Amino acid sequence: MLLRLALCKKTSGLTAVTVAATLALAPIAPALAQENKGPPVLRDTEAEQLLREYTRPILRAAGLEKQNIQMVIINDSSFNAFVADGRRIFVNYGAIMQSETPNQLIGVLAHETGHLAGGHLAKMREQMAQAQTQMIIAMLLGAGAVVAGARGGNSNSGLANAGAAALAGPQEMIRRNLISYVRQQEENADRAGVKFLNATGQSAKGMYETFKRFTNDSLFAARGADPYLQSHPMPAERVAALEELARSSPNWDKKDDPALQLRHDMMRAKISAFMERQDTVYRRYPMSNDSLPARYAHAITTYLHGDLRNALAQIDGLIALQPANPYFYELRGQALLEGGKPTEAIAPLHKAVQLSNSSPLIEMLLGQALVATDNKAYTDEAIKILRAAVSRESEAPLGYTQLAMAYGKKGDYAEADLASAQAAYLRGDNKTARDLASRAKTRFAIGTPGWVKADDIVTAKPPPGPKE
Repeated sequence: MLLRLALCKKTSGLTAVTVAATLALAPIAPALAQENKGPPVLRDTEAEQLLREYTRPILRAAGLEKQNIQMVIINDSSFNAFVADGRRIFVNYGAIMQSETPNQLIGVLAHETGHLAGGHLAKMREQMAQAQTQMIIAMLLGAGAVVAGARGGNSNSGLANAGAAALAGPQEMIRRNLISYVRQQEENADRAGVKFLNATGQSAKGMYETFKRFTNDSLFAARGADPYLQSHPMPAERVAALEELARSSPNWDKKDDPALQLRHDMMRAKISAFMERQDTVYRRYPMSNDSLPARYAHAITTYLHGDLRNALAQIDGLIALQPANPYFYELRGQALLEGGKPTEAIAPLHKAVQLSNSSPLIEMLLGQALVATDNKAYTDEAIKILRAAVSRESEAPLGYTQLAMAYGKKGDYAEADLASAQAAYLRGDNKTARDLASRAKTRFAIGTPGWVKADDIVTAKPPPGPKE
C-alpha cells in the first residue's frame, strides 16, 4: 500500500545543517523549503522492509544496530539521500528509481551511515556555533575600528577602512572554513561507507558507479569553480579517491544475489506504477515485457486507472506465480477497497496481514476495509486490529482516522475524538488537534489514560511553522 503522508512532527528538527550530511548529488532546497510543514513522505511496507534489509548489516558494521535507525522515503523524484537528526536516513524515491541494482542503493545508504557513525550532525552544529562566536567577535572588533575612525573626524580614514575590512574579511574566512569542514565530512563519509561495505562482504562498486554518474552530469557546472568555495569535494577528485578505495576491496566484482535483484526490481516497478504517469510506466515496462516486475507495474496501473476487472485478473496471475507474496494480496485488497468493494477486500487483506507477519500498514488497510463495509458486526474487529497497528506504527494518520470512525460507529465518542485528534496532530493540523483533544477531555474522566493522552495533545507545543 503506497501512501502519501506528511511527515510533520519528526522532521521539525530539519535544519540547514543537513547540508553537512547530504550526498549533494541533487539540491536539497525543496525539502528545506517545506521544513515547517514537513516534507511529503511515502509509506509502503514492501519498500520499507527491503530498505531495512539493505541497511541492517551496514548499521551493524557501524555499531549502530541498536540505535533503531529508521528509513524514510521522501516523495521527490530527484536523486537525493540525507540524514537530519541522527535517527533516520531519508531517501528520495527518485534515488530508488535511479538505482538499477541493490548495490548502487546500498552504497548510498552506506555513505549516509558514515555520517551517522561519524556524528557529523552534532559536530557540524558545534562548528557552526563556533563560527557564530568567531563572527560576533570579528564584527565587534570591526565595528570598534569603524567607530574609532569616525571619531577621528574622517569616515574615510585608514582606521575606518581597516574596520570595514575587518568586518568583511573574517566573515569570508569563516565561511570558507565551514565549507571546508563540510567537504571533509563528505570525504570521511565516503571512506566510512566503503569500510562498512567491506566489513559486510559487499562491493563498493555500486557506490562508485552512482557517484561517477552524477559527477559526469555535474562536470560542466563545476568547470572553473573555486574548489575552496565548494561544500563538497570537487567531483573528479572525490570520484578518483572513491575509486581507489573501492577497487582495493576483494569484493569489487561481487554481484547482487539474483533474488535480491528481483525484489529491488519489484520495488522500483511498484513505485513507478504508483508515482509516475501511465505513459511513463508503459515506456519503462512495455506490454511486450513479460517479466514479473513489468506484470506488477501493469497490474497496479490498470487498477489505478479504473479497470478493476482486468486488474484483478492480472493480480490473480501474480498470486499464482508467488502464492506466499503478501504484497500481491495487499494489492488485491487495496484494488477492491478503492473499487468500492470493501467486503470482498477483507479476505485478501487478512491473508496479506498473515503473510507479512502483521505489518501495521497492512493492518490499517484491513481496518479501513472493515470500517468501510458499514457492517457493525465488523466494528470490534476493526478496533482491535487498528489499535494493534497504531501501537506499533504510531505515526501514520490513516490508522487513527480509521480508528476514530470505528469508535464513532460504536458510539464511543470520547475515543473517537481522541483518535481524530491524534490523526490531526500527525497531519500537522495543530489547531484541529487541540480542539478535538479539548472536547475529548470533557468526555473522559479526569486522570484516565484517555484524558491524559488528550491533555498531552492540548498542551503540546507545536514545532515552529506558519501561523495557524
